[in-house]
Amino acid sequence: MSSENLPQSPEQQLRKPRVAVVFGGRSSEHGISVVTAGAVLNAIDRTKYDVLPIGITTDGRWALTADEPERMAIANRTMPDVAQLAESEEGGVVLSVDPGSREVVYTEPGAVPKALGEVDVVFPVLHGPYGEDGTLQGLLELSGVPYVGAGVLASAVGQDKEYMKRVFTSFGLAVGPYLVVRPREWDHDPAAVRKRVTGFADEHGWPLFIKPARAGSSIGITKVEDASGLDAAIEEARRHDPKFLVESLLRGREIECGVLEFEDGPRASVPAEIPPVTAHDFYDFEAKYIDAASGIVPAPLTEEQTAEVQRLAVEAFDACSCEGLVRADFFLTEEGRFVINEINTLPGFTPISMYPRMWQESGVSYQQLVDRLIQAALNRPTGLR
Repeated sequence: MSSENLPQSPEQQLRKPRVAVVFGGRSSEHGISVVTAGAVLNAIDRTKYDVLPIGITTDGRWALTADEPERMAIANRTMPDVAQLAESEEGGVVLSVDPGSREVVYTEPGAVPKALGEVDVVFPVLHGPYGEDGTLQGLLELSGVPYVGAGVLASAVGQDKEYMKRVFTSFGLAVGPYLVVRPREWDHDPAAVRKRVTGFADEHGWPLFIKPARAGSSIGITKVEDASGLDAAIEEARRHDPKFLVESLLRGREIECGVLEFEDGPRASVPAEIPPVTAHDFYDFEAKYIDAASGIVPAPLTEEQTAEVQRLAVEAFDACSCEGLVRADFFLTEEGRFVINEINTLPGFTPISMYPRMWQESGVSYQQLVDRLIQAALNRPTGLR
């Protein structure tokens, strides 16, 4: 029997839905995930929902954490960490993989396991591998627990920039020039890789961007002006992912657009523009989160351009079979053409992040956004759909 069809006891019918906010994780985006969790916890309406914060440490332990959003903020340019928030250095949270039960259990070494009650929906705010890439989504599907955001396939495709671009191309969406370098290619013949990359630069020009294939928040990306900087940039990308991409510089404007699932299907927000960041080489991690570089919302586009980028954002959402939410990132080239760079199935979600800001400008507040995502997840069945 699937979990969505389980009969509810009178107690279950009376109690508020319980939301487990899962954050942190094993990726290099651990810190910004904790910041995001603080913002989401602050926004959840406690008159409608019970909340269970669960942090995942950098070594993969699921930890019970205090419901203290104020401790999850960036302090003195330093990211917070789940280990600092965990109620125990050894205790762990376990989610049943039995689809007939949504019970969460807390265990301490040498102690009797403690039942924490059932969870009705999971709000994952994990960025990067082991959370945003379909792995957590697969676990939740096995457990029969509804969750916010994209399913297994869309999460995996949205995390891997190579296959994301392949999907976009197959659906007729324009992407910029790129090449992919797999781990064994660099491990076995780095000279051949350098030759491929310099040949790519001869065709498309310098500078190039070297980036991890499966990371986000602009982590591990290096702008390379000539061949002398290649090896250092490749090693930096490979610190985060052994597979990396090489992309050419697209000259134009950076435009972003949010997509949110409504009852009648996905809709696009007003778009935003990321202006040139003078203190940084490009819109990197520090510009986004530490120095809080601001975008322009709404983007100064014509009505026709706005309608076009909104249409393309929804097309990208549908192409990857997304659910819940997506931020789609584009370049508006000097020739006036929109080229899609990537989508994020769990975009930056702090109040200063572009996705919530675009929806705020579109008439959906941060609190309403969080509530709509939870309600959509509660109403969506697990399993094939």
